[in-house]
Amino acid sequence: MKQLFILFLVVFSLSATAQIDRVEPPFWWSDMQQDNLQIMFYGKDIAQFEVSAPKEVVIENVLKTENPNYLFVTISTQGLSSGSYNFNFSKKGAKGFTKAYELKKRREKSAFRKGFDASDVMYLIMPDRFANGDPNNDSNPALAEKADRSNPGGRHGGDIQGVIDHLDYIKDLGATALWSTPLLEDNDATYSYHTYAQSDVYKIDPRYGSNEDYKRLSEEMHKKDLKLVMDYVTNHWGATHWMIKDLPTYDWIHQFPGYANSNYRMTTQYDPNGSQRDLKYCVDGWFVSSMPDLNQGNPLVLNYLTQNAIWWIEYANLDGFRVDTYSFNDKQGIAAWTKGIMDEYPNFNIVGEVWMHDQAQISYWQKDSPVGAIQSYNSNLPSVMDFTLHDALMTVFDEEDSSWDKGMIKVYENFVNDFLYADIDNLLVFAGNHDTNRINEIYKSDLDKYKLAMTLVFTTRGIPQIYYGDEIGMIGNRDTSGDGDIRKDFPGGWSGDQQSAFTVAGRTETQNNYHSFTKKLLNYRKNKEVLHFGKLLQFLPENNVYVYFRYNEKERVMVVINNNPEAQELDLARFAEGLAGNTSGKDVLSGEQVSLVKTMNIKGKSSLVIELK
Repeated sequence: MKQLFILFLVVFSLSATAQIDRVEPPFWWSDMQQDNLQIMFYGKDIAQFEVSAPKEVVIENVLKTENPNYLFVTISTQGLSSGSYNFNFSKKGAKGFTKAYELKKRREKSAFRKGFDASDVMYLIMPDRFANGDPNNDSNPALAEKADRSNPGGRHGGDIQGVIDHLDYIKDLGATALWSTPLLEDNDATYSYHTYAQSDVYKIDPRYGSNEDYKRLSEEMHKKDLKLVMDYVTNHWGATHWMIKDLPTYDWIHQFPGYANSNYRMTTQYDPNGSQRDLKYCVDGWFVSSMPDLNQGNPLVLNYLTQNAIWWIEYANLDGFRVDTYSFNDKQGIAAWTKGIMDEYPNFNIVGEVWMHDQAQISYWQKDSPVGAIQSYNSNLPSVMDFTLHDALMTVFDEEDSSWDKGMIKVYENFVNDFLYADIDNLLVFAGNHDTNRINEIYKSDLDKYKLAMTLVFTTRGIPQIYYGDEIGMIGNRDTSGDGDIRKDFPGGWSGDQQSAFTVAGRTETQNNYHSFTKKLLNYRKNKEVLHFGKLLQFLPENNVYVYFRYNEKERVMVVINNNPEAQELDLARFAEGLAGNTSGKDVLSGEQVSLVKTMNIKGKSSLVIELK
């Protein structure tokens, strides 16, 4: 009896002291293409236990690290049906405790989901600044920063419910996809609305809502034929991330030892003459001191990030990723991460932020790049951001006196280099985003210049992206007034706002002028395959007038952008190759018929989008 009592105490002690605080991924799915799953069990001294599973579950590997609070258990999910499976934890033959793990039933045809592409227009929001649908979650007792709308760099209370409430506005505008800056938990003491310093990558920040709310956002968007793109961060986490506070391995993050800042020189990734030291300080250096740099060269880190990304795709039924600071990652590691996702979802799409100012350097990071092939490198990344076009858009419409290298020739020269890209249709084109001065700030609220810029963005090759508020003329200058100035609250997103730009009646006349132009062109583009995947034919600008055609076997669209303040007369014989015998057309913007015989006149600082007949 005494021996039985002692045995009971031992078993009870094992059960009581061995706590599993976290299991990640928290659950998984049956019938995945990749059938190896690595489950991380975390708890005080969990590594002292041995792990077993039901006979139908094959445990392929159990990995213990120098931190006894972690166990990484790899199983094969091949042939396993959906259901709950018990993992048994024991010590020296004595049973400790059991933890159930669930495999869920996968959505039908989940692997073949279609990601965003050039038929889409992406609307970019910062959720904290878009709309506050639930004031009750503005602050959270478990998270450091509380809501303070008077602080330009603080939390303002926008949330997932606010986005759901205004999906009809996004759809009516003509956008077809939503890119939201990150929604995962960020427990920084300040600036946490930015949400790129994440503290838990399996949890939506409670100040935005819950995981279930994010899933509901996806469901509501899909009902309206809108696509959801998640902003994913592979390069770094926040210093408050729970794993950073208790690292599984010393090399989970890059240490020098301790902290060293990145030199931000992404060209070191492929500089044939570069030093290894400079490369190390680019790739391994921290983006900022509050964002520890993740080591994608560590197989545990790489697998953790890959599974986390796949988990969110399955859980929230996502349509794409935008990957932050893509080119700061270990280039072999990020290529493996991208391949892992694209192997699971061959029709998915991922666009990487490669903020560089040279087409060859940007192209290097796109899948099957002819530039990357020189060094036998393939990132597997389908899409990159056209930052060189953005560079041109920041100045070109103020350059009214054209010269050899000023004015519309900048735009022309950007497209000359399209031969460097493997897939020009899969470039994200934009006039501004959450990190740049607003387009309407740059052009001093000149509606005509906004129209010129957005005509180009919405009708050239690639996937257009528009930053929230640009369509109503919002301004902001980060250089003089900080990031909060380019991330102002959308008017009408908060109860008590003096006006709402979400409705025609609520917008000012000026706001409606911006909005109506944007809406007209985007809704025209929505159903025009020729503007999605048609070929691009461009002509050298003359007198600061740029003419190009989008065409396929069925139709043609002629775009004329007059960046000259004076009206211009065009000799149409120059464009016979693009006109292909057409003698008339309809200007989409004005609705007027246009004769295309001999000559054509266009007003100063204006554009035409002519559907050829």
